[in-house]
Parts: sequence; structure tokens; C-alpha cells
Amino acid sequence: MRHHIMVKWKENVPKPDIRQIEALFQDALKIPGVTGVSLHPNVVDRPNRYDLLILVYMEKDALPAFDASDVHHRWKDTYSEQIGSKAIFDCE
Repeated sequence: MRHHIMVKWKENVPKPDIRQIEALFQDALKIPGVTGVSLHPNVVDRPNRYDLLILVYMEKDALPAFDASDVHHRWKDTYSEQIGSKAIFDCE
């Protein structure tokens, strides 16, 4: 399964360093069933675009472990204040 996390940063907040987010999500590879992680920053600067796509490849059964993981909690604790909106989408 592909677990998509699409993020739009708040307007008046400095955008975080994508390399730090990528390093954080690399720890998700330690979760059984998680097989890959990739980050894709947006390349078109328009107000109606999201800024970042975080893509986590995992077995469907790994989603509860990912949601409960330290990686997921650190992501939310560290970056929630900077996120204006977020969309989650899971697909095969």
C-alpha cells in the first residue's frame, strides 16, 4: 500500500527543512511492514498547491503500527504547528 501525506505549510511560518523531515521518516523503515519512504516537494509555487508529499510504502497491516510509532508522534509533535492543512490518502 502507498500511504500519502500531503502537507500545506502555514503562510506566515518559515517552511521547515525538508532534509530533517526526510531523516525523521527514515526511522519508519524500522517498523515491520514499512518498505520505503520518499519525500516529494512541490515544484510549482501557487496558492492552491500543497507543499510536500510524504509517501510511505507499507503493508496494509502495518498502518496501525505506523500510526502508533515514535516516528508518527515526533512528526506530529514537531511539525503540527507549521501545518496549515493536511490530506491523507491510502491506495494500492
